[in-house]
Amino acid sequence: MLSCEGQVRRGHGVHLAFGPIYGPEGSLLERVERFRAANGQRISTHVVPHLVREISPAADVRCYFELRRLIRAIKPDIVHTHSSKAGILGRAAAWAEGGKKGRMGVVHTIHGPPFHPYEKGWRNRLYVWSEKFAAKRCHAIVSVADAMTALFRAHGIGREEQYVTVYSGMEVESFLASPAPGAAESREAVRAALGFAPADRVIGTVARLAEHKGHDDLLDALGESLRAHANWKLLWVGDGWWRQRLEARIAAMKLGGRVVLTGLVPPERIPGLMRAMDLLVHPSYREGLPRTVPQALLSGTGVVAYDVDGTGEACIDRRTGRLVKPGDREGLREAIEWMLADDERRRGLALAGRELCRERFDARRMVEELERVYGAALAEPKR
Repeated sequence: MLSCEGQVRRGHGVHLAFGPIYGPEGSLLERVERFRAANGQRISTHVVPHLVREISPAADVRCYFELRRLIRAIKPDIVHTHSSKAGILGRAAAWAEGGKKGRMGVVHTIHGPPFHPYEKGWRNRLYVWSEKFAAKRCHAIVSVADAMTALFRAHGIGREEQYVTVYSGMEVESFLASPAPGAAESREAVRAALGFAPADRVIGTVARLAEHKGHDDLLDALGESLRAHANWKLLWVGDGWWRQRLEARIAAMKLGGRVVLTGLVPPERIPGLMRAMDLLVHPSYREGLPRTVPQALLSGTGVVAYDVDGTGEACIDRRTGRLVKPGDREGLREAIEWMLADDERRRGLALAGRELCRERFDARRMVEELERVYGAALAEPKR
């Protein structure tokens, strides 16, 4: 979304195509439709009816032809695809509609790997084959972390010269801000609104309530600690298909009142919620580079995270936070206790992370770097 807005501000015509939106996980469509550049220019939106998340051969074939028709109607200079499923179909469609002949540049961004140790073997093999197929049908592959390039190249996907890292940008000013104590989004006001006392230790997580996000690991790691420390509280920001199951588990563990679930919140509330935390914990098993980690560091909040994919490019162990081996619940508990045991040390790590992230994850830098990627893609010789 921020890349779309940035490109419109630069005077480009931007079209955003996406599949049907449903479920409890939220959408940024309302912001996209509200957006206007200074000259009144907007982002054009297009719903692609058969662009669905799950593998569905019949829907996928129909989606491919829907994308071809859309590209033919728009006649873009650049087609930039995101996510694996949409990226595979979108690159194939763009290549067939002129990318191969040099009539448009085709760019893809890897936000995270579709193949991973927790997926079925046949699906992993299908995804790797599909990514190899799609890599031959684009000019550039943008990774949101160096770790993504290393992983995809290790699987023989694409050519080395296709890859470039562009960190996923965000509006850093909203996280760097320090509202006065009486302001609505100040740390004190947000904590009070959520029912936290000044002495409470708030351990937060910002993620979908879904598989592989690690909420169960957090309960396993901290069940006894929560009982031992009356002022330790969990703050879970987000919603998802696993909410009822997680709420039932919290009740079974007799932790009612110790875990606050906000449900889905608008993006503009995230900076305030980050400031309300004493520690962000991100025990996700698979990520490209989780945006929530640099967002916490920009807010001056300490971070503990599982060491997966590109997470270590923001949370550097014992330099900007703590990293834990995925699934190591005892290590997770120890890292959380280590961070909460020394306020000065935790703040020092967070401030080091803030300095690292304030430029690396600035949306304006991302837009500038993508502009260079687009220029290089348009300059690619015809094949």
